[in-house]
Amino acid sequence: MDTFLLDRQLRRFIEEDLEHGDITTDAIFDNTATGLATFIARQDMVACGMEKVAARVLCLLGTGTLTFGQIARDGQAYGKGDVLMTVNGPVRALLRGERVALNLVQRLCGIATLTRQFVDRVTGTGAKITDTRKTTPGLRMLEKYAVRTGGGVNHRYSLADGVLIKDNHIAACGSIIEAVKRVRSNVPHTIRIEVETDTLDQVRECLDCRVDVIMLDNMDLETMREAVSLVNGAALVEASGGVTLETVRDIASTGVDLISVGALTHSAPACDIGLDWI
Repeated sequence: MDTFLLDRQLRRFIEEDLEHGDITTDAIFDNTATGLATFIARQDMVACGMEKVAARVLCLLGTGTLTFGQIARDGQAYGKGDVLMTVNGPVRALLRGERVALNLVQRLCGIATLTRQFVDRVTGTGAKITDTRKTTPGLRMLEKYAVRTGGGVNHRYSLADGVLIKDNHIAACGSIIEAVKRVRSNVPHTIRIEVETDTLDQVRECLDCRVDVIMLDNMDLETMREAVSLVNGAALVEASGGVTLETVRDIASTGVDLISVGALTHSAPACDIGLDWI
């Protein structure tokens, strides 16, 4: 994650929570009070964002007066009761930043943990788990980073990153062939073209157009296998639509290259992380 862009976002999150001051903390503590606190895992999880996000939130409030002990490494598994981070510094800074820091890393660790579960399910198949644009508004950079931390890969970051001709583009345009023709006349040659398909006939149409990636949307397993056989390496094949931990292994066994899972970011449960004072 780019530090310049990240700091800008984190400052907005802090401003939203702090507004014109923390009246509780400021009434109890002055600027000389210091304290030591720990972030504790209250469940098993894959760590994400302790240094890059939680520590950075506190540093933006602590203005160089904070010191950190152990910090959990992104992508590493931790168990219930493990210390994820220790921090020493002004009490005002720690209390002002506590909620924002926890909200973010609980969310990010949840995404990384769920992603790791999906990645583990497809081990040995050759398929990669990828995210989608179904992210929380304002948190896309962070959530997509969490997917990578969990072992997944990123799909498009935004609409400007690549061409994905979906069903509504095709319906409005009239055909895949026409949509691809118009795209090729308007985008740089360096941009890959992906097309969403629902049927084997559409897969054949994509092959005639020589697209780079073919998405198999909500196809059953037998149809997916036929599609992979039809493509025969002429394009990357992505499976999408309603993928769960129970079904992902079977989907991967069809031979697809990528499996996109919206649930990684729109349905990952937050991990339970506490901040305890010492």
